[in-house]
Amino acid sequence: MSAVLRKRFFEQILVMFGREPQKPDAISEPAKQIHLVKRATNKEILKHAEAHLSTSHKWRNRRWVTLVLANLLFVVSYAFDIQILEGALTASRFIGFHLIDLNSALQVMLAHKHIITNLLIGTGTVLVLWILFGGRSFCSWVCPYHLLAEWTEKIHLWLVKRKLVTDQSINRWTRTVFWLVFAVLAFVTGYTVYESISPTGIVSRALIYGPGLALLWVLALLVFEVFFVRRAWCRYACPIGLTYGVVGIISPLRVKYTLEGCFHEGNCRKVCLVPHVLDTVIKGRAVATEVPIGPDCTRCGLCVDICPTGSLRFDIKGLSKLL
Repeated sequence: MSAVLRKRFFEQILVMFGREPQKPDAISEPAKQIHLVKRATNKEILKHAEAHLSTSHKWRNRRWVTLVLANLLFVVSYAFDIQILEGALTASRFIGFHLIDLNSALQVMLAHKHIITNLLIGTGTVLVLWILFGGRSFCSWVCPYHLLAEWTEKIHLWLVKRKLVTDQSINRWTRTVFWLVFAVLAFVTGYTVYESISPTGIVSRALIYGPGLALLWVLALLVFEVFFVRRAWCRYACPIGLTYGVVGIISPLRVKYTLEGCFHEGNCRKVCLVPHVLDTVIKGRAVATEVPIGPDCTRCGLCVDICPTGSLRFDIKGLSKLL
């Protein structure tokens, strides 16, 4: 890894925790040359790129099917007592193998104030799984609240387009603060406070065991996101997202940006759940000819689907050059 990419990597980690993306102060020579060419690019080339805007929903459709099937397996296993996938997303057992959500396990151990061996065993498989697939892949490929928020987001965008509401934002450091607050509450109270309000856990349990009053909290979050802040919970509050983002730091699976073919239509940032991870596609921001997207990326594939020139694509670190 070059010095500029190494510096970029550490900056992406800071961005994940809440720092706003910065304009780079060091750019590799090959990237500088491409940036110069792009500044001289004529409008006809830009029009050509826009005319070939991709309308593919390949990755979105795959993701929706995977998410629905994963949660449906919980429902079917419980309804027919077939013991394939028991429990809920917080803690489950797949054909005898214990699976514990990393954030939930951390909350429980903080509440009990000691390391629980059984929890460590249960989190081991989950940790390896999300290291391989990218930590925040959990958010877009498994979390049922994510799917609800993605659908209600369309209502928000419809209202914004008609100027009935405005697209507000919140300081992204808020999510890190929430993570610390819930960790301290678990340690001080001996109770996993976050688990009682986690929309991920509430929706998962409601699907499997039936709805309860806790769904009113989920409904309130969705209403807030429709009328006030787009994707408020996932972008600015969810401790689970931050926990899995940290796991994603060492993941080999990522989305990679190639500078040369990009004409900066900006559509990728419009559809991205966490657009701060795509700051490198802004004209003049790419520090190298190929830049991996940061660990806060959910690997949802929306930017890959919409990119008309294939400048954003999935990549496996260390294997792409061998293929």
